[in-house]
Amino acid sequence: MDWMVWTVPTAIFFAAIAAMLVGMTIWELVSPTVERRGFLPMATTRGDRFFIGMLSAAWIHLLMGGFTSLSLWLALGVSVVWMLVLVRWG
Repeated sequence: MDWMVWTVPTAIFFAAIAAMLVGMTIWELVSPTVERRGFLPMATTRGDRFFIGMLSAAWIHLLMGGFTSLSLWLALGVSVVWMLVLVRWG
């Protein structure tokens, strides 16, 4: 893997995503999900809401990093809160 520039933050980022996917898989095996309607305009499963949350987190980071001088730690906090709200009530 010498052809890629793996830094510690990059490795942590991908390890965290892998850990979340493993956690979601275990959660699904223990407690199978059922489609439901929340505040999103469509019926979604837990995995759907997780995927939408991950895409939203990417956009939050891109927008905050591209259009403001605020710290990306703030973007991370906003993304975590958004993900929790989306998975719970979305």
